[in-house]
Amino acid sequence: MSRSIDRPALIVGLLLLAAAAIVAFDASRQTITSNYGVGPTAMPYVVCAGLAVLGLAHFIVAFKDGLPKPEEADGKALLWIIGGLVGLVACIALGGGFIIATAIIFACTARGFGREALIVDIVIGAVLGTIIYVVFLKLLTLSLPAGPLEALLS
Repeated sequence: MSRSIDRPALIVGLLLLAAAAIVAFDASRQTITSNYGVGPTAMPYVVCAGLAVLGLAHFIVAFKDGLPKPEEADGKALLWIIGGLVGLVACIALGGGFIIATAIIFACTARGFGREALIVDIVIGAVLGTIIYVVFLKLLTLSLPAGPLEALLS
């Protein structure tokens, strides 16, 4: 029994590997240094590794099972996700800060994917946002948009 290759998965895998190569090349040319901590040059390599892993995973899927066939789009779910993105941009623009913006986008995206525990998802998003903020602030020595919660951590 001969299996056919899933061309969309193969193409996406190639595009992800190409993006990883571009990010790696660009990261290798950065001259930003840090006095302490890992510094901002580490993050592009993390992104590069993630893109490469996703690209290789798409190759495996292309030759093994193929990508699942998409179902009809759910308009309500799409509105939740778009609303979360609008909320994120508005929160940052109005000075709400990164942590609150992350909580909004996380909760709205989870709701868009069918989860109905909105308050719990806001708390989870806030915890994740806090962890990410502290990693960027302390380890990478980069600042993210600050608001009232970030002022407590600085």
